[in-house]
Amino acid sequence: MDKAMEELRGQCLGCEGCILGKTRTKLVFGDGNPNAKVMLVGEGPGEQEDLQGIPFVGRAGMLLDDMMIDLDRSRVYIANIVKCRPPHNRDPLPEERDACSQWLKKQIEIVDPLIIICLGRIAATSLIDEDFRITRQHGQWFDVDGRRCLAIYHPSALLRDVSKRPETFTDLREIRSEIRRLCPEVYE
Repeated sequence: MDKAMEELRGQCLGCEGCILGKTRTKLVFGDGNPNAKVMLVGEGPGEQEDLQGIPFVGRAGMLLDDMMIDLDRSRVYIANIVKCRPPHNRDPLPEERDACSQWLKKQIEIVDPLIIICLGRIAATSLIDEDFRITRQHGQWFDVDGRRCLAIYHPSALLRDVSKRPETFTDLREIRSEIRRLCPEVYE
């Protein structure tokens, strides 16, 4: 792991900014290439992630790996809005997102990606626009702080509602096209 990212992870381990730090099994900081041009950001860890300390390793993570097709975790960096599991997989509360925002902001600074893919509504409202509507705005590109950002349905939503998968397939083709345009070396 990159030295700056490892130092940040160590600082995050001691975070007591919200109640989630007291109920977690393991910190779920991030995974992948700390020099990636593409970063994926979800909302928060689920049960399997909390047990293993790695983002997207449960059923939703397996689907995400399948969705990435020709991008594996060695070519991207994956993080979440919150680093500790909300009880019963509920959405992270605004105060929990606020408490964790410093960690994600620093992760983004260290990775310095050209493209950020928001996995679901919570990530999109945190990183793109607080009024983001995933059903209307998924698959649309936004320029945020000099980065290209796009949101897709969260993989867990696709597990619950397979009717959203064709739209997501279209979004994934758009993502591939933009990656090839901005950072073709990702596929080399």
